[in-house]
Amino acid sequence: MPVPFRRSFACLLAASLLAGMPLQSSQAGWPLGGDALAMPSLAPMLKKAMPAVVNISTKTKIQVAENPLMQDPFFRYFFDLPNAPRQRESSSLGSGVIVDARNGYVLTNNHVIDKADEILVTLHDGRQRKAKLIGTDPVSDIAVIKMDPDGLTELPVADSAQLQVGDFVVAIGNPFGLGQTVTSGIISALGRSGLGIEGLEDFIQTDASINPGNSGGALVNLRGELIGINTAILAPSGGNVGIGFAIPSNMAVSIKKALVEHGEVQRGLLGVNIQDLTPDLAQAFGIGQTQGAVVTGVQSGSPADKAGIEAGDIVLAINQKRIKSGMDVRNAVGMAQVGDEVEIEVLRKGETLRKTAEITKPKLTQEDGRRIHPKLAGTLLVNSSPTDTESGVRIEKIHTGSLAFQAGLRPGDLIVGANRQEVARLSELKEAAAGRSELLLNIQRDGAAFFVVLR
Repeated sequence: MPVPFRRSFACLLAASLLAGMPLQSSQAGWPLGGDALAMPSLAPMLKKAMPAVVNISTKTKIQVAENPLMQDPFFRYFFDLPNAPRQRESSSLGSGVIVDARNGYVLTNNHVIDKADEILVTLHDGRQRKAKLIGTDPVSDIAVIKMDPDGLTELPVADSAQLQVGDFVVAIGNPFGLGQTVTSGIISALGRSGLGIEGLEDFIQTDASINPGNSGGALVNLRGELIGINTAILAPSGGNVGIGFAIPSNMAVSIKKALVEHGEVQRGLLGVNIQDLTPDLAQAFGIGQTQGAVVTGVQSGSPADKAGIEAGDIVLAINQKRIKSGMDVRNAVGMAQVGDEVEIEVLRKGETLRKTAEITKPKLTQEDGRRIHPKLAGTLLVNSSPTDTESGVRIEKIHTGSLAFQAGLRPGDLIVGANRQEVARLSELKEAAAGRSELLLNIQRDGAAFFVVLR
C-alpha cells in the first residue's frame, strides 16, 4: 500500500534533517522560519499574504416578472397600483485581491460583481468599505474595483511565465461565504484552454481546493506572491474535486492596467482565420511539425494581410511564445492592445519566416452598453442591419433589472439619436454619449418614435 503523501513528506523531512541534508526546490522551498528544526509551516507567509485578500459581497436589484396587465398604466390607475415596477434584491459572495494599496485597487472576477448595484468589501481584520467599479473585461472574467486606500496591504505579484507544473501553491478566498479560508496544493497543469469557461483562456490548473465563493481570490506561491486569480472549478456537483482554474497573474495585471487607464480593454484585430494543426493536416502539408495553428484565411487590408501572412501558413510563435493550437493564437491576439506590434513566426513551404503586424481597432459591430455609457449597463447593443428601415443602434438584449429597462427601453428598440445628435453606428452613439451624465435617446419601435431619458 502506498504511504500517504503527508506521512511520506514528514518522513522525508525528518530523515533529511537528521542527515543534515537541506530540502531543495527549484521554485520555492517550504518556509522553516528561524529554527531549522522547526516543523514546516505556511503560517509566516500567510500572515503577510492574507490581509491582501478580501471578501466581496454584492447586491443587485432585479425586476420581478409580473402579469402583462400590471404593465398597463390604465390598469394600474384603476386599481390604484404603484407605477414603480416590483423588484427584489439578490446578493452574491466572492473574493478579491488588493494589488495596489496606494490607490485602493482590487482585482476580482467579472462574474463576482457583474450587474451589481452595490459592492461591499470586507477586509481581513473585519473592516468594511464600499467599493466602486473601475472596469470589467467579461472576455477574460477580470474586473477592477476601487475602495478607500487607508490602511491597506497589497499582495506582491510574481511572474506567472516562470511557473512550473509541480510548484506548490496556496489558494486564499471566501468559499461558501464561510470567511477567509486557505487551501494548498500544486500546479497540476499550465496553459489550459478550450474549456468553454471564458472567451480568453490560458488557465493555471491546480488541485488546491477551490469552491464557490473562492472566485476572485488569490493563488499564491510559497513566497506569498500572487501567481493567479482563482476563477473556476470543474465539478459536476458544484463542489471541489481537485480541478480548479486560475487566471495567470501576468494576464490579470495586464488587463488591470488597461481597465485602470481606459476603463476597458481595447482589443484589436489581426485579421486571420485559423484552425488547429492536426496530424492529417501536417501530413498533407508535408511537414513534421505537430503543434501550431494553420491560417485558413486572411482578411483583405487587415494587419495580417499587410504583414504578408498568407493562407496555408503555419503559425509557430507569437511574440516568441510557442503556439500549440488555434486557441493560443486567439489568446495572444486577445491580450494585445490596439497599436501593439506583434512578431509572428510562420512556417511556409518548409521555410521559417518572421512577420510583424500592428494590431488595429476592429470595426465595432456589437458592444456591451456599459462600455458606451454607464446608464446603458445591462444592454447589448448592435449596429442596425441592412434589413432595418433606418440606420441606428439596435438593443439586442437588455437585463430586466437594468436602469435602461426601468426607463422603458426594450429588446429590438432602435436608437437613432442621442443627446440631440443623429446616431447611425455604435461609434457615433459612443461619441454622442461621451462626457454626459444623462442620456436623451431618440427611439424607434414598431413604426413609432419617442424619447427616453436616462438619468
